[in-house]
Amino acid sequence: MDVTKNAERFTGYADVYHMARPRCPRFVVECLVNYLGHFPQTVVDLGCGTGLSTRLWGTAAAEVIGVEPSLDMLTYAQEHCAPKQNVRFVNAFAHDTGLAEECADVVTCSQSFHWMEPEATLQEVDRILKPGGIFATYDCDWPPVCDRRAEEAYNDLQRRISELASATKDYGESFLRWEKNEHLAHIRESGYFGYAREIVFSNTEECNAQRFINLALSQGGLQTMMRLEPEIVKLCVSRFEKKVQEIFEDEIFRMDFCYRMRIGIKDETGEPEE
Repeated sequence: MDVTKNAERFTGYADVYHMARPRCPRFVVECLVNYLGHFPQTVVDLGCGTGLSTRLWGTAAAEVIGVEPSLDMLTYAQEHCAPKQNVRFVNAFAHDTGLAEECADVVTCSQSFHWMEPEATLQEVDRILKPGGIFATYDCDWPPVCDRRAEEAYNDLQRRISELASATKDYGESFLRWEKNEHLAHIRESGYFGYAREIVFSNTEECNAQRFINLALSQGGLQTMMRLEPEIVKLCVSRFEKKVQEIFEDEIFRMDFCYRMRIGIKDETGEPEE
């Protein structure tokens, strides 16, 4: 399967994506380091986007490598998210990173594993992951928990975009995607890990009306339809923006992102238990 077209889906809105999307929760780092049992030498972040999920590891690992196929996203990450010398970014796909064998203590995918062909990606994860290392893929649910009226407006917009996409021939041919609820099954069935489980948690961040609007604008489906049917999508977005502004005005409020993290721990021998 050719997943190269998935990289094109993330072109043209790196700034909106970076400003709106949630930051990597501290819990992810604390949880994975606890399972690992020692300070990680190298962390690899696959599908790192603009580096939001990469930079937090800068103080929690000796070396951090963000892997991103979209040159647009990668350029933004290099310009905005590598203030430390131990963080670097590589232009590559998750199934073919070009990294050294058994180089990583931890490999992560933040909001990205569903854009990767799971069999080939997990084979590559196994190749670059050290014995005893950890693979973790985590995603948040949309929209974040904040206000019923805003959440309904968000869902209404996404429903309208989805209906429009279903009626647009070129949309379905523009990407490949795998179901998030199958991530854990893929990890378990790969045979590379001796232990696997799902972990559910939440993380609170501050928000205002513009950030909530940008969260919707940061979705790849909406951005794709903006290119295919710009007039209709702009009208839908305009109505959504007006509603959100009426709800929040100048308020700064709390929103909670609800996460599902699936992990696989490779046995020290490098071989899964029978």
